[in-house]
Amino acid sequence: MDKVDVELGGSHLPPATGQDHCFDGRGREIPCSGSGQDGEMRYGRVWPEPRFAVVGEVVRDLLTGLSWTKNANLHDFPGSWPEALELAAAMNAEKAFGFDDWRLPNRRELLSLLSYQAKKPALPAGHPFDNVFLGWYWTSTSAAINPAYAWYIHLEGARMFYGRKDQDYLFWPVRGRNELLAATGQEACYDQVGRPMECRGSGQDGEFRYGRLSPVPRFAVNAGTVMDRHTGLLWLADADYFQKPMPWQEALDAIARLNQAGLAGRRDWRLPPVNALESLVDCSSHSPALPAGHPFVNLREVYWSATTSFFETDWAWALYLHKGALGVGYKPDTSFAVWPVCLPG
Repeated sequence: MDKVDVELGGSHLPPATGQDHCFDGRGREIPCSGSGQDGEMRYGRVWPEPRFAVVGEVVRDLLTGLSWTKNANLHDFPGSWPEALELAAAMNAEKAFGFDDWRLPNRRELLSLLSYQAKKPALPAGHPFDNVFLGWYWTSTSAAINPAYAWYIHLEGARMFYGRKDQDYLFWPVRGRNELLAATGQEACYDQVGRPMECRGSGQDGEFRYGRLSPVPRFAVNAGTVMDRHTGLLWLADADYFQKPMPWQEALDAIARLNQAGLAGRRDWRLPPVNALESLVDCSSHSPALPAGHPFVNLREVYWSATTSFFETDWAWALYLHKGALGVGYKPDTSFAVWPVCLPG
């Protein structure tokens, strides 16, 4: 299988979100300079140019090394989660497109295809895929909060939530391995009704466990800050430092004040991009969806990111920490908490 091992100064960055524009709290486009937004920071592994290479009916993502079918709706119909896993097994039995290692992607693998500067579909500009359906696509990762559900991603606008495994959604097969993306943390397998089952031969995330494993120990605590040794990100140990939810623009302004004050001797605090927030999630856990033994305190349910929703620019992306889901919030609402981060250079 293909393998890409990307190491950056001892830390591994997730893919960049693709966002390179900035928008104010009312959704109007503004200059990025000094905004503190994702479009200014552009944190993450830079996409290669070109991003994709097409070989017949297979598309290789040159960022991750993963290969996808060019037809994003290969079977022309939605199916249940067990049916999607069976379709991958059937492709392998017939050596579809010359390969016998097709599978349902885990949630980070499918997320890695997305662009947060695109909509309908939320894929990079100029992508080579055909027949993209603007709806939900299954991943191989069960939802820890209720294993009768599995994670799925909406290709219209990039939302990630979980759906009941007996419901019908789309299947987009992948093959290959990579070490750029972190493993999801899921190590168990579950049947359609959420009962634990043998992983061998299941085709689930818990069987393959693909991705870069986290170091042990993962977190290093020092004077109120926590270094995530898996990503190189530095977080405040107090995940509710401001002790109140606030609107999105106020969150950006509050971070700017932290830098003026030099909190913990740093002047590079940021509102985290959505991919930085998602990097904290451990898919074997819920309430919160963080690795076991994490050192964080005063956790809240939902956190703002610095990434605007390109689908509706007066909304911004947020992490629903108890579930591990990625959704959006209306920027003017006093709804979500703020968790400052320092990004690796």
